[in-house]
Amino acid sequence: MAKQKATFCCTECGAMTPTWMGKCSHCGVWDSIVEKIEIAKEPHCASAAFAQTVDEFGGSAEAIELLAIEAPNVGRLQTGIGELDRVLGGGLVVGSVVLIGGDPGIGKSTLMMQAAIGAVQANDEGTNVLYATSEESAFQCKLRGERVVESFKDGSLEGVYVLSDTDLERITAQVVKIRPKLLIIDSIQMVYRKDVDSTPGSVSQIKRCCLELVYLARKLDMAVMIVGHVTKEGQLAGPRVLEHLVDVVLNFEGDRHYALRGLRGAKNRFGTTLEIGLFEMGQKGLVEVNDAAAYLDPEAPPRAGAIVCPALHGSRCLLIEVQALVAQGTIGQARRRSNGLDGARLPMLIAALERHAGIELNDQDIYTSTVGGLKLIEPGVDLAVCVALMSGSMGLALPSNICVIGEVGLGGEIRSVPQIEQRVVQARRRGYKKMLVPITQQKLGGSGCAGMASIAELEGFIKKNAIIRTSQKQLSDGEKRRFVEWL
Repeated sequence: MAKQKATFCCTECGAMTPTWMGKCSHCGVWDSIVEKIEIAKEPHCASAAFAQTVDEFGGSAEAIELLAIEAPNVGRLQTGIGELDRVLGGGLVVGSVVLIGGDPGIGKSTLMMQAAIGAVQANDEGTNVLYATSEESAFQCKLRGERVVESFKDGSLEGVYVLSDTDLERITAQVVKIRPKLLIIDSIQMVYRKDVDSTPGSVSQIKRCCLELVYLARKLDMAVMIVGHVTKEGQLAGPRVLEHLVDVVLNFEGDRHYALRGLRGAKNRFGTTLEIGLFEMGQKGLVEVNDAAAYLDPEAPPRAGAIVCPALHGSRCLLIEVQALVAQGTIGQARRRSNGLDGARLPMLIAALERHAGIELNDQDIYTSTVGGLKLIEPGVDLAVCVALMSGSMGLALPSNICVIGEVGLGGEIRSVPQIEQRVVQARRRGYKKMLVPITQQKLGGSGCAGMASIAELEGFIKKNAIIRTSQKQLSDGEKRRFVEWL
């Protein structure tokens, strides 16, 4: 009879302890220790059978001298989705494992179905894809496939195989039989191994299943894409151990109430993590967005607390409108909320404005946001946030043809930002005639760029360029038309 052994495991970090404790000594989370019964198995278990089956397609493992290693031609599998291939660095690397995470309802399954159909159509004849779904039935996947296939030139679902199963052994058997170029697992939380004594979605099950998928991808020279849910703490599939096992980690971001979605790379062993892919959720699936500036309204009237910033993400420049609302609050209970911006930098920028720009914000409720739901994480948007805060606090609106870029230091100085030429070119192409940049990069930006050395100069800049409108006679033609339609 197999011998049983009781151990205790943390559901958050996966740490093992010999006895039960109320608080995990590794991650510090309370009430996360659960009992786990380990059963000693025979040497010839299901794991050994899995390795022997897959090893038939792989070679022997031998040590090679470093100088004798030749650089291989790394093959890439195109997904047929330009924005996805951009974030991946040119496509899926054969033998790699990609983890895609996101909030529920953001569109992960839709993206995976489009990638499955696009991979068959974008690569050589004979390329097939296995879509293993553990949350939906095969009929549900067919309905989604028929809906999104209309966005492709060749409206065919040929070459896409669907398997509705949660057992990794049966999924592996179908992989060995079909030999797909791409395997999609949707999602990893529901996949399990029979020889692992724990429930699906636990730390041990997720780790074991992911390890075998990595092994399977290496041996069969195929690409694997895994879908993982995000917990309330913002972690992929619960524990972060899953991110260390895969080659690429992609985060599918956005608000379900907005149509705009962003695909951002958090880890990529075969490319950069600075790229971002943009999508718009429509009735027929996700549509690629080549320019986020299309979401800006060129006829919108100037508003206090709103400014456009040319933010840089990888190789592309995005013009995003930054908004700030400053309202009367209570001293000691003032609220600070940020949506789409770095919430940790917002208090720092407010303190810098109070110390170096001479404005009082300690009793004001401050809310900042980005239009469209995109997240801006680069420090180059600091100056745009400061301009929006000061403009909203003073009640003065800047003209619509001004955009702002720059990093703000704790001393109030405005630091330079990378690739200023690309930002200026993109802003001018979209019709912005004046640009506020760090004074050290004023010459690089060319004509139309105003330099600023410190945020202490912001008040004079805003008062000089502000537009104050008090009557309908001062409105533009577009604003008059909207005013009449509103009436």
